[in-house]
Amino acid sequence: MNAALDRVGGVYALPVILAIIAFAAIGSASTWVTLTAAGLAMGMMIFLMASGLSLIFGLMDVLNFGHSAFVSFGAFIAASVLAALGVWLAADSVLLNLTALMAAIAAATAFGALAGWGFERVIVKPVYKDHLRQILITMGALIVAEQLLLAIWGGTPIAVARPAFLTGSIIIGDIAIESYRIFALLLGLVVYIAMYFALNRTRIGLLIRAGVENREMVESLGFRIDRLFIGVFMAGSALAAMGGAMWAGYQSLITPALGQELMIIVFIVVIIGGLGSIQGSLLGAILVGLMTNYVAFLFPKLALASNMLLMMAVLLWRPYGLKPAVKG
Repeated sequence: MNAALDRVGGVYALPVILAIIAFAAIGSASTWVTLTAAGLAMGMMIFLMASGLSLIFGLMDVLNFGHSAFVSFGAFIAASVLAALGVWLAADSVLLNLTALMAAIAAATAFGALAGWGFERVIVKPVYKDHLRQILITMGALIVAEQLLLAIWGGTPIAVARPAFLTGSIIIGDIAIESYRIFALLLGLVVYIAMYFALNRTRIGLLIRAGVENREMVESLGFRIDRLFIGVFMAGSALAAMGGAMWAGYQSLITPALGQELMIIVFIVVIIGGLGSIQGSLLGAILVGLMTNYVAFLFPKLALASNMLLMMAVLLWRPYGLKPAVKG
């Protein structure tokens, strides 16, 4: 199987193979294109959340079960900013619409970075290299965060407005693709390119990867690895909040349980892709997004189980995931 895959692009061919199988099963080209676009957009939003967890989990060896709190806060902060800028959202101006949307995403991302700094300093730093305590203390922090969400925004579902220029769909013949999903797909691609460049083409990225492999050697050269790792944690938390902000607009209705519900999918993506791998996170997220949409259409009763079955199949084939950064 590995040899056959290598001839057609390796594990990167898996989404294409899945899409071809789905096309044969669905039969309708327009339905298949709509489902594929929805799956890719969903995958890109999940990638934003999963890449942050993969960085923290794979590069820093931190089991952060509080990651979903940043997703939830990102969603609610973005929803609040969008509500405050409702006049701009509804205006007959793409510039005002886009300004309101980017302000909401920026506010959520900035909060994620700042909250990530405090979380790492207060919650995570005392329990480095102790996985059991990491699980317990980050789960406790998650519970506290959920109660804060309830105290600030209440338990009633909150409607999230979309910018006027991203409402509706783009119609091409019999094919209909939601404008918001196209925007989510493009944003995810931009973030992936930026992250890949930062980790593989910059001095900071080189130091981070070197610090993971041999921390003592890098520190002996005069570099402060602890500061670099704080930056990684802040970036991972910011990405989670950004993903939550995008997901809020995608769902249009959010509750305080949003982060907890998404966390299972995020962990599945990280495991499928491989720890510490941005390419793996993207590949895993796209596979999960496509699988979810295809199976929900073809076999609705299997939709919830499909991603778990996908993870089991991948782990039986590749125990370390599809594109792991390290094979600890």
